Amino acid sequence: MNNIKVVGIDLAKNIIQIHGNDKKGKCVLRKRLSREKLVEFMAQLPSCLIGIEACGGAHHWARTFQVMGHTVKIMAPQFVKPYVKSNKTDRNDAEAIAEAVIRPNMRFVPVKTIEQQDTLLIHRARELVIKQKTAQANQIRGFLAEYGIVIAKGIQNLEKIAMIIDDNKEKLSIKAQGILEQLCKQFKAFDAEMEHYDKQIAQVIKENAMCQSLLKIEGVGPITASAIVATIGDAKAFKNGREVSVWLGLVPKQHSSGNTVRLGSITKRGDRYIRRLLVHGARSAIKVAGNKKDRRNTWITDKKERLGYNKAAVALANKNARIIWAMLATGESYRQQRLLAA
Repeated sequence: MNNIKVVGIDLAKNIIQIHGNDKKGKCVLRKRLSREKLVEFMAQLPSCLIGIEACGGAHHWARTFQVMGHTVKIMAPQFVKPYVKSNKTDRNDAEAIAEAVIRPNMRFVPVKTIEQQDTLLIHRARELVIKQKTAQANQIRGFLAEYGIVIAKGIQNLEKIAMIIDDNKEKLSIKAQGILEQLCKQFKAFDAEMEHYDKQIAQVIKENAMCQSLLKIEGVGPITASAIVATIGDAKAFKNGREVSVWLGLVPKQHSSGNTVRLGSITKRGDRYIRRLLVHGARSAIKVAGNKKDRRNTWITDKKERLGYNKAAVALANKNARIIWAMLATGESYRQQRLLAA
C-alpha cells in the first residue's frame, strides 16, 4: 500500500477496476471493487496521484478523492485510448489511465465544484425543455395539417394555438378538439418551465460578479455568461485564449504537411452547447454592427463583407471566447471600444 504512487481508476456504475503503480512505474496493484468498497479502500490509501476518465460521475469521484488528500486528474477518453494495450478490457483501461496521467504533455479536465454543476444542471434542464417544446410544436403542426389547418413557420405563430383551434372548429371533430386542447396545455406548460429556469439563471448572474462583467461584451447574454463561467471554472487551467478557442472547437482543422498548410472548417470539438451560444450571440451582434463606428464593430462589418455572415459569426465567437478567458484569468473588466476618428 505504501509503495503506490499513481492509481488509474476505470469508473463504472457498479464494479470499478483499479491499477496502481509505484514511483518507478511498476505495477503493484490490480483490484476490482464495488462502489462502497472503493471509498473505503481509497480512504486507507496514502496520498497519491489518481487518474480517471471524464464521464458521468467523474467530478463527484474527483471531489471525493480530493477530500481524502489525493491529487486527482481527469482526462478525456480520446486522450487515454492510445495508451490501451491489446484488447479493451477494464483491466487494460485502468492500466492505460495510470500510464496517461503521468504524461507531461497530457491535457486535463478541471474538476468542477458543486456550484458549477448546479448552474450547468439548470442549463441542461432548460435545454431539454426547449427540445420538448419544439417537438410538441411540430407534433401540433402535423396534427392540424391532417385536418387542413396549416400554420406558418415560426414558434411565435403557435403562441395563439388556442385561438387558431377556436377559429377552425368546423374542420375538427369533437375528439380532435379535445386532444388538441390537451396538447396546447402541455405546450403552454413548457413556457412556464422555461420562465422558471430563466429566473434561476438570472439569480446566478446576480450572485456572480464575473458573470455580470461578461454581459458587457457584445454578443454575450445572461445564458452564455452563466454557462461559460460554470464550464470553464478556473481559467488559469488554460495557457491562453487560443487554448479556450481550440477547446470549444472554434478554430480551423489542419491537414498540413511539410511547407504546405491546409486549413479547413472549424473542428467543432469540445462543448457543443457553449459553442452554439457563442455563435448565436455573435450573430445578434453582427446584425447591429453596421450602426456603430467603433473599432470592434468596424472589424465585424469588414469580416462580414469579406467572408460572409456565417464566417464572420464564427470569427466573432472566437474573439469573444478569447476575451472571456482574459477577463476570467486576470479579473479585469471589459474595455469598451472607442469611436474611430472621422
